[in-house]
Formats: sequence, C-alpha cells, structure tokens
Amino acid sequence: MNTFLVIVIIILAVLVVVSMVRGIVAFMQTTKIDLESGDSTNLVELQERQNKMMFNRIKYQALAIVVVALLLLFNR
Repeated sequence: MNTFLVIVIIILAVLVVVSMVRGIVAFMQTTKIDLESGDSTNLVELQERQNKMMFNRIKYQALAIVVVALLLLFNR
C-alpha cells in the first residue's frame, strides 16, 4: 500500500509541475503588445488558460496533500 501511495504522490507532483509550466507559458504569451493592441480574443483565451492551469495546479497539490496524509495515517 505504501508503494502505491508513493507512486501516486510522484504522479501528482509531476502533474503539478506540468500545470505550472503550462500556466507560465500561457502567461509569457500574454505580451505587452497583446495588452496594448486590444486583441481581446487572444488575450481572453490566454487568460482563461492561465486560470485553468492555476486551478489544476492547486487541485493536484491538494490531492497530493491528501495522499501524504493517508500515507502518514497508514504508517502510524
């Protein structure tokens, strides 16, 4: 059981990193020119992607904390 939980924690940690990198990439694509040009369709799409990736990162971190708590509970 411990091995399974450790594998789940590793997978969740990888998902956190992937979500964070994708969010940063979307953030970097929102350039000053996009903000000043008024191209709202591209800007809105990038902002929605940033928000989605941030929510995914928080979700995966919360799941990882729950799994760590379960691991600690089982090892008591």
